[in-house]
Amino acid sequence: MRKNFQFRSLIGGSLLCIAANCVWAEETLTVVSFGGSYAKACVDGYHKAFTEETGIKIKLEDYNGGLAQIRAQVDAGSVHWDVVDTESSPLLTGCDEGLFEYVGDLDLPPAPDGTPASEDFFDGQIQDCGIGTLVFATVIAYNPENIDGEMPTTLQDFFDLEKFPGRRGMRRSPASNLEFALMGDGVPPDQVFELLSTEEGMQRAFRKLDSIKEHVIWWETGAQPPQMLADGEVIMTTAWNGRIFNAQVIEEQPFKIIWDGHLRDVGALTIVAGAPNLENAKKFLKFATSTRAMVGVANHISYAPLRHSGLPLVGKHAVTGEDMQPHMPTYPENSKNFLWNDVEWWSEREDELTERFNAWLSR
Repeated sequence: MRKNFQFRSLIGGSLLCIAANCVWAEETLTVVSFGGSYAKACVDGYHKAFTEETGIKIKLEDYNGGLAQIRAQVDAGSVHWDVVDTESSPLLTGCDEGLFEYVGDLDLPPAPDGTPASEDFFDGQIQDCGIGTLVFATVIAYNPENIDGEMPTTLQDFFDLEKFPGRRGMRRSPASNLEFALMGDGVPPDQVFELLSTEEGMQRAFRKLDSIKEHVIWWETGAQPPQMLADGEVIMTTAWNGRIFNAQVIEEQPFKIIWDGHLRDVGALTIVAGAPNLENAKKFLKFATSTRAMVGVANHISYAPLRHSGLPLVGKHAVTGEDMQPHMPTYPENSKNFLWNDVEWWSEREDELTERFNAWLSR
């Protein structure tokens, strides 16, 4: 009788035997993220260390965010992704839809001083379907070499075509653009979501976007905004702060960030429901949400740790030696006027507003 059997190793592999023939099968894990300089920061910040300590090899894939590809895999019963790096709103929506595994009971590592993870994480970042790992910001960035005279300093300047003529870059998504539009129209941050909850506020936001629509080039991946600034395709653009930092420090671009009115959000890791490598995915989440891993990312790109123990440990950039603290969204000097993303607000309206936004774009 033909017998198949498998010996599992403690260092991240298994010996698979069919009849008398045995081959060594490596343990693997598919991790999906946003690519570019951010993905590289994760690889250098903790992916390599995870593989060295566990023997589990990571297959890294890129995507542009959202839930469409995840829904398709889960609905078809053909899941080939394990861990997904996501933003806070899709995480909540996907959890409600059953697209993600429950991870709220993972035994997460304590802080370096022994403080339990439940006390060390920022409030609300250990969730049923995902664990928060970093704070990032959507900001306005510009290339001073493409602007004559006075430089922009406020979010309002982004919408002022008379004072700062030229093309703008914006993400092809209602999220962040609607918030920016109202703040750019003079609405205080603490009133933005209350106003957007009314049809009057929504119309006001779209009117503000109408005022620059003909001058906007729409981007979809995080690598596009710094490239558009470098090429002179736009004079200002919305962008993820870490991508602009990378262009400034690694590529020595002269770009400037306008922190005024920035939109602050959380990046998190989740496991796709039906992930083929579930146990390895859980090991990865525990490793990735350690203080060590969060600081490892922060020392490669300017996204702040989501554990209290991590903030004071952020030091110099791993390659250039640049002091990373002033580049963090959470740095006091950068925190004078900003808006936290309202995750629950978006989870209730994202599909509807995406449809409305796309219809507006097509007009």
